[in-house]
Amino acid sequence: MPELDARARALLAGLRDDAQSGATRLAVNTLNDLLSYLDDVRPDASALAKLLAALRATRPSMIVISNALAMIEKQLARDPLTARQAIIDIRNRLQNATETITRYAREQLPETPVIMTHSASSMVLRLFRSMVEAHQSFSVICTQSSPGCEGHSLALALDDLSVPVTLITDAQMGLFVPEADVVITGCDTWFTDDFFINKSGTHLLALAARAANKPFWVLADSFRNSDANATSVVLEEMPGVELKAPEGEWITPRNIYFELVPQTLVSQRISEQGVFLCPAEPRR
Repeated sequence: MPELDARARALLAGLRDDAQSGATRLAVNTLNDLLSYLDDVRPDASALAKLLAALRATRPSMIVISNALAMIEKQLARDPLTARQAIIDIRNRLQNATETITRYAREQLPETPVIMTHSASSMVLRLFRSMVEAHQSFSVICTQSSPGCEGHSLALALDDLSVPVTLITDAQMGLFVPEADVVITGCDTWFTDDFFINKSGTHLLALAARAANKPFWVLADSFRNSDANATSVVLEEMPGVELKAPEGEWITPRNIYFELVPQTLVSQRISEQGVFLCPAEPRR
Protein backbone atom coordinates (compact mmCIF):
# COMPACT_ATOMS: atom_id res chain seq x y z
CA MET A 1 0.00 0.00 0.00
CA PRO A 2 1.47 3.43 -0.94
CA GLU A 3 2.74 6.00 1.53
CA LEU A 4 0.50 8.96 2.24
CA ASP A 5 1.19 11.96 0.01
CA ALA A 6 1.84 15.44 1.39
CA ARG A 7 -1.77 16.57 0.95
CA ALA A 8 -3.05 13.50 2.80
CA ARG A 9 -0.56 14.06 5.63
CA ALA A 10 -1.75 17.67 5.93
CA LEU A 11 -5.37 16.47 6.12
CA LEU A 12 -4.41 14.08 8.92
CA ALA A 13 -2.54 16.81 10.79
CA GLY A 14 -5.52 19.14 10.58
CA LEU A 15 -7.77 16.51 12.13
CA ARG A 16 -5.22 15.57 14.80
CA ASP A 17 -4.41 19.11 15.89
CA ASP A 18 -7.93 20.64 16.01
CA ALA A 19 -8.69 21.00 19.72
CA GLN A 20 -11.45 23.59 19.26
CA SER A 21 -14.10 21.96 17.05
CA GLY A 22 -16.80 19.68 18.39
CA ALA A 23 -17.09 16.14 17.04
CA THR A 24 -19.81 16.89 14.49
CA ARG A 25 -18.05 19.99 13.16
CA LEU A 26 -14.78 18.10 12.99
CA ALA A 27 -16.40 15.19 11.16
CA VAL A 28 -18.04 17.51 8.62
CA ASN A 29 -14.77 19.40 8.14
CA THR A 30 -12.95 16.11 7.55
CA LEU A 31 -15.52 15.00 4.97
CA ASN A 32 -15.27 18.37 3.20
CA ASP A 33 -11.48 18.08 3.20
CA LEU A 34 -11.80 14.58 1.76
CA LEU A 35 -13.94 15.92 -1.08
CA SER A 36 -11.32 18.55 -1.88
CA TYR A 37 -8.61 15.89 -1.72
CA LEU A 38 -10.48 13.68 -4.18
CA ASP A 39 -11.02 16.56 -6.60
CA ASP A 40 -7.45 17.89 -6.43
CA VAL A 41 -5.33 14.76 -6.03
CA ARG A 42 -7.54 12.08 -7.63
CA PRO A 43 -6.00 9.25 -5.59
CA ASP A 44 -6.29 5.63 -6.66
CA ALA A 45 -8.34 3.21 -4.59
CA SER A 46 -5.33 1.98 -2.61
CA ALA A 47 -4.18 5.47 -1.61
CA LEU A 48 -7.71 6.48 -0.59
CA ALA A 49 -8.14 3.32 1.48
CA LYS A 50 -4.89 4.03 3.33
CA LEU A 51 -5.97 7.61 4.05
CA LEU A 52 -9.40 6.55 5.31
CA ALA A 53 -7.82 3.99 7.65
CA ALA A 54 -5.38 6.59 9.00
CA LEU A 55 -8.16 9.13 9.54
CA ARG A 56 -10.27 6.58 11.44
CA ALA A 57 -7.43 6.03 13.92
CA THR A 58 -6.56 9.70 14.48
CA ARG A 59 -9.21 10.81 17.03
CA PRO A 60 -10.21 7.69 19.01
CA SER A 61 -12.35 9.62 21.51
CA MET A 62 -14.56 10.99 18.71
CA ILE A 63 -16.18 7.90 17.23
CA VAL A 64 -18.53 9.97 15.06
CA ILE A 65 -15.56 10.53 12.73
CA SER A 66 -14.62 6.85 12.64
CA ASN A 67 -18.23 5.74 12.12
CA ALA A 68 -18.75 8.18 9.24
CA LEU A 69 -15.56 7.02 7.54
CA ALA A 70 -16.47 3.35 8.12
CA MET A 71 -19.75 3.94 6.28
CA ILE A 72 -17.79 5.40 3.37
CA GLU A 73 -15.42 2.40 3.38
CA LYS A 74 -18.41 0.03 3.30
CA GLN A 75 -19.84 1.81 0.26
CA LEU A 76 -16.47 1.76 -1.50
CA ALA A 77 -16.17 -1.99 -0.92
CA ARG A 78 -19.38 -2.38 -2.94
CA ASP A 79 -18.43 0.13 -5.63
CA PRO A 80 -14.96 1.78 -5.60
CA LEU A 81 -16.06 4.36 -8.17
CA THR A 82 -18.61 6.04 -5.87
CA ALA A 83 -16.19 7.66 -3.40
CA ARG A 84 -17.31 11.24 -3.97
CA GLN A 85 -21.03 10.47 -3.75
CA ALA A 86 -20.48 8.28 -0.68
CA ILE A 87 -18.77 11.15 1.15
CA ILE A 88 -21.55 13.57 0.20
CA ASP A 89 -24.27 11.11 1.27
CA ILE A 90 -22.70 10.50 4.70
CA ARG A 91 -22.10 14.22 5.23
CA ASN A 92 -25.76 14.92 4.45
CA ARG A 93 -26.91 12.16 6.83
CA LEU A 94 -24.79 13.64 9.59
CA GLN A 95 -26.07 17.17 9.01
CA ASN A 96 -29.69 15.99 8.76
CA ALA A 97 -29.30 14.14 12.06
CA THR A 98 -28.17 17.37 13.70
CA GLU A 99 -31.19 19.27 12.38
CA THR A 100 -33.56 16.57 13.67
CA ILE A 101 -31.92 16.60 17.10
CA THR A 102 -32.21 20.36 17.42
CA ARG A 103 -35.91 20.13 16.57
CA TYR A 104 -36.50 17.48 19.24
CA ALA A 105 -34.50 19.46 21.80
CA ARG A 106 -36.41 22.69 21.15
CA GLU A 107 -39.69 20.84 21.71
CA GLN A 108 -38.46 19.80 25.18
CA LEU A 109 -37.25 23.22 26.36
CA PRO A 110 -39.25 25.66 28.52
CA GLU A 111 -40.37 28.94 26.98
CA THR A 112 -37.43 31.21 27.95
CA PRO A 113 -34.77 28.87 29.27
CA VAL A 114 -31.44 29.50 30.91
CA ILE A 115 -29.20 26.80 29.43
CA MET A 116 -25.84 25.79 30.88
CA THR A 117 -23.23 24.01 28.79
CA HIS A 118 -19.58 22.95 28.81
CA SER A 119 -16.99 23.05 26.03
CA ALA A 120 -18.15 24.02 22.52
CA SER A 121 -20.29 21.28 21.01
CA SER A 122 -21.16 22.11 17.41
CA MET A 123 -24.48 20.32 17.92
CA VAL A 124 -25.31 22.45 20.96
CA LEU A 125 -24.35 25.56 19.01
CA ARG A 126 -26.66 24.47 16.18
CA LEU A 127 -29.46 24.20 18.76
CA PHE A 128 -28.75 27.76 19.87
CA ARG A 129 -28.76 29.00 16.28
CA SER A 130 -32.09 27.27 15.60
CA MET A 131 -33.59 28.91 18.68
CA VAL A 132 -32.47 32.32 17.43
CA GLU A 133 -33.93 31.56 13.99
CA ALA A 134 -37.22 30.68 15.69
CA HIS A 135 -37.10 33.95 17.70
CA GLN A 136 -37.07 32.04 20.98
CA SER A 137 -35.69 34.02 23.93
CA PHE A 138 -33.01 32.30 26.00
CA SER A 139 -29.70 32.86 27.72
CA VAL A 140 -26.63 30.68 28.19
CA ILE A 141 -24.12 29.95 30.93
CA CYS A 142 -20.96 28.44 29.46
CA THR A 143 -17.68 27.36 30.96
CA GLN A 144 -14.45 28.50 29.36
CA SER A 145 -13.42 24.82 29.16
CA SER A 146 -9.77 24.89 30.12
CA PRO A 147 -7.09 24.52 28.96
CA GLY A 148 -8.15 24.96 25.33
CA CYS A 149 -10.79 27.53 26.31
CA GLU A 150 -13.06 26.56 23.43
CA GLY A 151 -15.88 27.99 25.53
CA HIS A 152 -14.56 31.40 24.50
CA SER A 153 -15.39 30.65 20.85
CA LEU A 154 -18.88 29.57 21.90
CA ALA A 155 -19.36 32.79 23.87
CA LEU A 156 -18.26 34.84 20.84
CA ALA A 157 -20.67 32.94 18.59
CA LEU A 158 -23.52 33.64 21.01
CA ASP A 159 -22.52 37.28 21.22
CA ASP A 160 -22.72 37.48 17.41
CA LEU A 161 -26.24 36.05 17.70
CA SER A 162 -27.18 38.69 20.31
CA VAL A 163 -27.77 35.97 22.93
CA PRO A 164 -26.95 36.89 26.55
CA VAL A 165 -24.12 34.62 27.72
CA THR A 166 -22.38 34.31 31.07
CA LEU A 167 -18.84 32.96 30.67
CA ILE A 168 -17.40 31.28 33.77
CA THR A 169 -14.34 29.31 34.78
CA ASP A 170 -14.74 25.54 34.99
CA ALA A 171 -14.27 25.79 38.75
CA GLN A 172 -17.54 27.79 39.05
CA MET A 173 -19.76 25.02 37.62
CA GLY A 174 -21.32 24.12 40.94
CA LEU A 175 -21.93 27.77 41.76
CA PHE A 176 -23.88 28.51 38.57
CA VAL A 177 -25.79 25.26 37.92
CA PRO A 178 -28.66 26.30 40.26
CA GLU A 179 -29.28 29.33 38.00
CA ALA A 180 -29.90 27.12 34.94
CA ASP A 181 -33.18 25.55 33.87
CA VAL A 182 -31.39 22.76 32.02
CA VAL A 183 -27.83 21.61 31.44
CA ILE A 184 -27.05 20.46 27.88
CA THR A 185 -23.83 19.03 26.48
CA GLY A 186 -22.68 17.20 23.40
CA CYS A 187 -21.16 13.74 23.31
CA ASP A 188 -18.20 12.22 21.47
CA THR A 189 -18.87 8.49 21.97
CA TRP A 190 -21.81 6.56 23.46
CA PHE A 191 -20.84 3.09 24.76
CA THR A 192 -22.90 -0.05 25.30
CA ASP A 193 -22.14 -0.29 29.03
CA ASP A 194 -23.77 2.89 30.36
CA PHE A 195 -20.98 5.42 29.81
CA PHE A 196 -20.33 8.16 27.28
CA ILE A 197 -17.28 10.30 26.45
CA ASN A 198 -17.19 14.07 26.39
CA LYS A 199 -14.77 16.87 27.17
CA SER A 200 -13.16 16.60 30.60
CA GLY A 201 -15.25 18.50 33.13
CA THR A 202 -18.54 17.05 31.86
CA HIS A 203 -18.64 14.50 34.69
CA LEU A 204 -18.32 17.27 37.28
CA LEU A 205 -21.04 19.28 35.54
CA ALA A 206 -23.35 16.27 35.49
CA LEU A 207 -22.75 15.68 39.21
CA ALA A 208 -23.45 19.35 39.93
CA ALA A 209 -26.68 19.14 37.93
CA ARG A 210 -27.74 16.04 39.88
CA ALA A 211 -26.98 17.76 43.21
CA ALA A 212 -29.01 20.83 42.19
CA ASN A 213 -31.87 18.69 40.82
CA LYS A 214 -31.43 20.12 37.31
CA PRO A 215 -32.07 18.07 34.17
CA PHE A 216 -28.94 17.01 32.31
CA TRP A 217 -29.42 16.41 28.58
CA VAL A 218 -26.96 14.93 26.11
CA LEU A 219 -27.31 15.61 22.37
CA ALA A 220 -25.92 12.52 20.65
CA ASP A 221 -26.85 11.19 17.22
CA SER A 222 -26.50 7.55 16.23
CA PHE A 223 -23.12 8.26 14.60
CA ARG A 224 -21.77 8.32 18.16
CA ASN A 225 -22.87 4.78 19.03
CA SER A 226 -20.03 2.37 19.73
CA ASP A 227 -20.27 -1.41 19.96
CA ALA A 228 -17.38 -1.30 22.44
CA ASN A 229 -17.55 -0.76 26.18
CA ALA A 230 -15.85 1.82 28.33
CA THR A 231 -13.05 -0.52 29.43
CA SER A 232 -11.62 -0.40 25.90
CA VAL A 233 -11.57 3.38 25.60
CA VAL A 234 -8.43 5.37 24.78
CA LEU A 235 -8.76 8.87 26.23
CA GLU A 236 -6.85 11.49 24.27
CA GLU A 237 -4.12 13.30 26.16
CA MET A 238 -2.77 16.58 24.81
CA PRO A 239 0.65 18.14 25.55
CA GLY A 240 1.05 19.16 29.20
CA VAL A 241 2.59 22.46 28.11
CA GLU A 242 -0.96 23.78 27.56
CA LEU A 243 -1.38 23.88 31.33
CA LYS A 244 1.51 26.36 31.69
CA ALA A 245 2.55 24.51 34.82
CA PRO A 246 5.64 25.54 36.78
CA GLU A 247 8.71 23.43 36.10
CA GLY A 248 9.90 21.22 38.93
CA GLU A 249 11.54 17.89 39.41
CA TRP A 250 8.42 16.43 41.03
CA ILE A 251 5.77 18.19 38.91
CA THR A 252 4.04 16.16 36.18
CA PRO A 253 1.34 18.08 34.28
CA ARG A 254 -1.42 15.89 32.83
CA ASN A 255 -3.77 17.14 30.13
CA ILE A 256 -6.40 14.48 29.36
CA TYR A 257 -8.98 16.16 27.13
CA PHE A 258 -11.83 13.66 27.41
CA GLU A 259 -13.43 11.60 30.17
CA LEU A 260 -16.00 8.90 30.77
CA VAL A 261 -19.34 10.00 32.20
CA PRO A 262 -21.87 7.49 33.61
CA GLN A 263 -25.19 7.53 31.80
CA THR A 264 -26.92 7.25 35.20
CA LEU A 265 -26.36 11.01 35.51
CA VAL A 266 -28.18 11.72 32.23
CA SER A 267 -31.83 12.81 32.34
CA GLN A 268 -32.34 12.24 28.63
CA ARG A 269 -30.38 11.56 25.49
CA ILE A 270 -31.70 13.25 22.38
CA SER A 271 -30.79 11.66 19.06
CA GLU A 272 -32.25 11.79 15.55
CA GLN A 273 -34.12 8.61 16.50
CA GLY A 274 -36.04 10.27 19.31
CA VAL A 275 -35.84 11.32 22.95
CA PHE A 276 -34.46 8.67 25.29
CA LEU A 277 -35.54 9.09 28.88
CA CYS A 278 -32.58 7.28 30.39
CA PRO A 279 -32.80 4.34 30.64
CA ALA A 280 -36.24 4.01 29.01
CA GLU A 281 -36.93 3.37 25.32
CA PRO A 282 -37.11 6.38 22.94
CA ARG A 283 -40.30 8.25 22.36
CA ARG A 284 -41.10 10.36 19.30
